[in-house]
Amino acid sequence: MPLEVIGAGQGRTGTHSLKLALEQLGFGPCHHMMELVRHPEQFAIWERVFEEKAQVDWEEVFKGYRSACDAPSVLVYQVLAKRYPKAKIIHTVRDPESWWRSASATVLAARRNFMEQTDSPMARMMASAMKYRARRGSGDAIGSDRQTAIAEFNRHNEEVRRVIPPERLLVYEVKQGWEPLCKFLGVPVPDKPFPLTNTTEEFQARLRNLNAQGLV
Repeated sequence: MPLEVIGAGQGRTGTHSLKLALEQLGFGPCHHMMELVRHPEQFAIWERVFEEKAQVDWEEVFKGYRSACDAPSVLVYQVLAKRYPKAKIIHTVRDPESWWRSASATVLAARRNFMEQTDSPMARMMASAMKYRARRGSGDAIGSDRQTAIAEFNRHNEEVRRVIPPERLLVYEVKQGWEPLCKFLGVPVPDKPFPLTNTTEEFQARLRNLNAQGLV
């Protein structure tokens, strides 16, 4: 099935909340990094995607999914936007300083740990993803220092606004809740709270649990 919604926002901009919201609105399942954790066979699939050694069958990559956001799909959001021209693009954003504080305490620290595990499927996929970005002249959105990371975060945000036609694009902060999201997608507003989830504390607790289970 074709993707109907594509997320262009970096991790730690509310992508997990967006995943849950899209699934509540009928655009699920939504692909997200957590899907790779639940289905570790996908790490090898995405490693091959980033190596670019063969033509990608996107229908096979996203088999069973109606939407995608967060890593790893955000790294290929432009490719996906072209492959699925009817899909709507949701770009989750956040204040850069707030984003950096969250990223440095979560995904950045986690990535360093993963990259030290050179034989793990996640580490191999991440290494391929970094080479993929470098070939396209992109920096590291969760780089090792604040200045570099925020500069790349801002560059990405500007790029999305530049390359995606405005009629396809919603620039969105999850704290805005249901209304702008539902209006953009053309669906009714649910009679339930918006799923604001995955705080820094929740992320760290989830990572500890996954490490204890040997899943990452």
